[in-house]
Amino acid sequence: MKNFQQEDQEVLHKESGILTATLQRRSFLQYAGAGAAGIALIAAGCKKDDGSEGTRLGGVNLGSGDVGILNYAYALEQLEAAFYDAVVKTPYSGITATELSLLTDIRDHELAHREFFKKALAANAIIGLEVNFSAIDFTQRASVLATAKAFEDLGVSAYNGAGKLIKSADYLVLAGKIVSVEARHAALIRDLIENGTFANSEVIDANGLDKARTPSEVLTIASAFIKTKINGSNLPS
Repeated sequence: MKNFQQEDQEVLHKESGILTATLQRRSFLQYAGAGAAGIALIAAGCKKDDGSEGTRLGGVNLGSGDVGILNYAYALEQLEAAFYDAVVKTPYSGITATELSLLTDIRDHELAHREFFKKALAANAIIGLEVNFSAIDFTQRASVLATAKAFEDLGVSAYNGAGKLIKSADYLVLAGKIVSVEARHAALIRDLIENGTFANSEVIDANGLDKARTPSEVLTIASAFIKTKINGSNLPS
């Protein structure tokens, strides 16, 4: 498997045309909010993990079963939301109005995803994670878009890999709704970097299928950007 940082480096010097079509701003909560209530009821019936056991084992414990998978997704959405929030608040040098609008749309989606999981998990939700973006130069377009590409590709592969681990049909439907949005983000970011690369062989295999990663693989990659240590040892496999 390619190293996450290596994937970033491959696109650091690639810049070309941007997509002119804007994403439609919409809150994920508007079409998935009803599901949050149902998920919260199911999650409330599960034993709450206060994180103490996970801390002793070496980090914040995501938990087990479907609740653990939801916390896993929540952790990734926290990372993406924090990244895009920083991008929008401190736009890179030379950013165009179109690019800022597109990245703001993505930021809004990621914030909605994060808040959706937080609300759905309720008392079972993990703590807010501390991120580490020291390796990102937020003043440079190449650095920001390379990181965005890596995060989006990672997110899509994470949801794809977690799908088979989900037991609840409701949760699986939810994951399908979110991964499709993340894939739209990934395609856009790739074309902002180099037009026409939205679905190349880096992410689509010979069978026309998107790539998938296990939670262990994803958390190892994401750990470079998250200060808070995460323990996913109880996740289903």
